[in-house]
Amino acid sequence: MENQRVRVRFAPSPTGGLHMGGVRTALFNYLFAKKHGGDFILRIEDTDQTRFVEGAEEYIINALKWCGIEPNEGVGFGDGPYAPYRQSERKASGIYQKYADQLIASGHAYYAFDSSEELDAMRKRLEAAKVAAPQYNAVTRQNMRNSISLSEDEVKRLMEEKHPYVIRLKVPRNEEIRFHDIIRGWVVVNSGQVDDKVLLKSDGMPTYHLAHIVDDIEMKISHAVRGEEWLPSAPAHILIYRYLGLEEKMPKLAHLPLILNPDGHGKISKREARFPVFPLSWSDPRDSSSYLGYKEAGYYPEAFINVMALLGWNPGNNQEVMSMEEMISLFSFERVNKAGAKFDPEKTKWFNQQYLKKKSDEELAEVFIPQIEKNGFHPDKKFAAEVCRLVKEKAHLSDEFWPLGYFFFIAPDKYDEQVVAKRWNANAKSYFEKLTEAWSNATNFSHTNLEAICKEVAAANNIKPGEIMQMLRVMLTGVAGGPALFETAQLLGKEETIKRMESALSTLPV
Repeated sequence: MENQRVRVRFAPSPTGGLHMGGVRTALFNYLFAKKHGGDFILRIEDTDQTRFVEGAEEYIINALKWCGIEPNEGVGFGDGPYAPYRQSERKASGIYQKYADQLIASGHAYYAFDSSEELDAMRKRLEAAKVAAPQYNAVTRQNMRNSISLSEDEVKRLMEEKHPYVIRLKVPRNEEIRFHDIIRGWVVVNSGQVDDKVLLKSDGMPTYHLAHIVDDIEMKISHAVRGEEWLPSAPAHILIYRYLGLEEKMPKLAHLPLILNPDGHGKISKREARFPVFPLSWSDPRDSSSYLGYKEAGYYPEAFINVMALLGWNPGNNQEVMSMEEMISLFSFERVNKAGAKFDPEKTKWFNQQYLKKKSDEELAEVFIPQIEKNGFHPDKKFAAEVCRLVKEKAHLSDEFWPLGYFFFIAPDKYDEQVVAKRWNANAKSYFEKLTEAWSNATNFSHTNLEAICKEVAAANNIKPGEIMQMLRVMLTGVAGGPALFETAQLLGKEETIKRMESALSTLPV
């Protein structure tokens, strides 16, 4: 194992959109593979056909592409030597049945013929007896219908009659199961806490518990990286490897911490309405529910991925904003925390702002122009880029450009009431009439000259500049805050600026 090529897999189920927790799992796999010059594989674990959702697989592929964490092998990214990469397609080769039969033959698995009604009755009996965690295990299997409790003749009869059955793992009653986790160190669990997992279902499809082990061995996976929710199942997986004689070949395990809500209570779910939880917008065909994605909310993939990387991992320094190359060079599972990581949506906006500021005005204009056109205007790219230059310091998201700069396209027809109440009077009106005339006569309409004229007129009328600046902004834009005032006037141009000032002078009462 020490000299084994690094091969990791991201193995989601096509049961819905790819949640941010799944993106983080994929990202950590990707960073680790890239750092060690290994392979990153996308495997689709679709053994539970009852939960299959149309469009989910395509969504997963598109989300990984948008995030910039593309596998070099697997579904949607090119066949490698271990194709196919969908478990439903791999089943046809009989590979899962072969391993299940091996466990049956060695006495480490058994046939269970229980109906769903019998299983429900068993759980109710255990609940009535105040058993904390009702489960099918070394104790309860003795009173159920399986090849351990039934006679050989009865088992043979049921098999010949093609009675539906599942294959279950035979977990020992009281044994210590030890395994090492790269993130958590040594984990010790008593087998009494582990149930007899179903390995092969009645339709011949393997469950996750058997399928991922078979595929990891067959695909020579070196490290199995998955969420903390799979930690309780890990002892059963260790037993399966052991009983198959493959414990020496099993991948090294790493169970990632949960991503928690901002208040630190409970993991983030897709029902969280205050902020997106999907990389791309997702519409669930099962109930027609729709969820906004980070892409559609105006986030850059680089910023989203930067945030995901720091949920549970730290680079060992104080650096926060990192390129993909920097993350790859710094990444290690030893620096992944055991504790859950709180997600901070406001900090996520800050990260996006850092990446937004790095974009050229022309790049930002490409995103802004569709917003402008949606509102009925068709500016040239140069003007849109100039607006972006002025408003980008206050923007966190690319879809905020219109709210921050709409007044470059729409002249105000109402004015901030608080500013007007505080600053508008006969003296102010007199000053702005003189300023309007002075600016009308200006041959140089640069922002520096406009500011100089403004101060000259103020000085000549014994007015402090601070008394009129905010009112001037309101006259030009309608609002009390915004980008650099005189640069705003310069960009609006002489004709539009004078027109807006004259309109305000005729509209505002004294």
